[in-house]
Amino acid sequence: MTAARTALVVGGGIAGPVTAMALRKAGIEAAVYEAYASTADGVGVTLTVAPNGLHALGIVGADERVRGIGQPLVRAEMRDGRGGRIGEMPGPAGLPPSLGLWRDELCRVLHETAAAQGVDVRYGKRLVGVEEHPDGVVARFADGTTAEADVLVGADGIRSTVRTLIDPDAPEPVAAPLLNFGAAADVAVPARRDSSYFVFGGRGFFGYWVQPDDRTAWFANLPHDRPMPAAEARAVPRAEWLARLREAYADDEPARDVLARTDAEALVVLGSLESMPKVPRWHRGRMVLVGDAAHAPSSSSGQGASLAVESAVQLARCLRDLPDPAAAFAAYERLRRARVERVIDRGNRTNGSKTVGPVGRTMMRLLMPVMTRTFLSPERTLGPEQRYTIDWDARVAV
Repeated sequence: MTAARTALVVGGGIAGPVTAMALRKAGIEAAVYEAYASTADGVGVTLTVAPNGLHALGIVGADERVRGIGQPLVRAEMRDGRGGRIGEMPGPAGLPPSLGLWRDELCRVLHETAAAQGVDVRYGKRLVGVEEHPDGVVARFADGTTAEADVLVGADGIRSTVRTLIDPDAPEPVAAPLLNFGAAADVAVPARRDSSYFVFGGRGFFGYWVQPDDRTAWFANLPHDRPMPAAEARAVPRAEWLARLREAYADDEPARDVLARTDAEALVVLGSLESMPKVPRWHRGRMVLVGDAAHAPSSSSGQGASLAVESAVQLARCLRDLPDPAAAFAAYERLRRARVERVIDRGNRTNGSKTVGPVGRTMMRLLMPVMTRTFLSPERTLGPEQRYTIDWDARVAV
């Protein structure tokens, strides 16, 4: 007997549709309730889906569609602002390449795949409250409607409403002293098309890859002396932000050329780079968290989307195999917490490397070649994360 026959999935980003597909595969009827009126069109910048994320997407039948919109990236190259090569990090041997994508395209494809599998996605449904009873849960939405199911899954992101309903004392997201921007520039800078590039510039960190359409996809993490919420950052005209970025990266290659060929209207302004501290409570009663609502590592980890997909699949397995929500949620947390918290720690360390001063950058140039051959080797750094696989058919134990 499964722990649930029906589920409400709150949140329609990346984790939401994947959770619903995984639950349906487990024999649990699931519908997605998204606060906004549509998918994430034009929201967010680039991200990567690592081999472990692609494996989990394969379990729900979404990997091929995602591969169709992603750019294979087999290595990461580190450069200094003068264009000098600091080091190179290939992917672990024997694994498929990571994929570089745009977040809004990934969300669109996941929604289309979920719809094709029969998942009902309802837009304009902002959660405002939940009522639990012995046999189920009722969700209340801002438009006055309600929905009822056996369990409710909070896939509603880093500012999760469900997380605060589970634990009113849950921590808030933590802002790194880095502002986050991105766009695609109308230029193809010299680059290998199967590589991503990370530039430790004189005043900020700059990442990019060249797309098949000969445009350069880029993101910038610019140090800032205080946290800046996205709403505040977006109140500044994009042309003004672009001028500031061009000044900050004026001495860095190829950031200078990329920013010169970026249209201000295409600039995505995200405010401070955020992550979640370790969330004490992932579940209560018939409610549980998945994806960024439970574990949002810094985007510097390159694992946020992949971990969200993994957790969606593991949650579905637990609800499939265990007799009640309490046992299923406890097993799910046991399967996931240690893994995701290791990635959170690594992402925080990576954020620190983006704010090093001139002395730190000099040391990085000198030491990185040795580090990537020893304790920062691809297998030691990325292997445990990217070789992770889920056996869907294995039964989950209590």
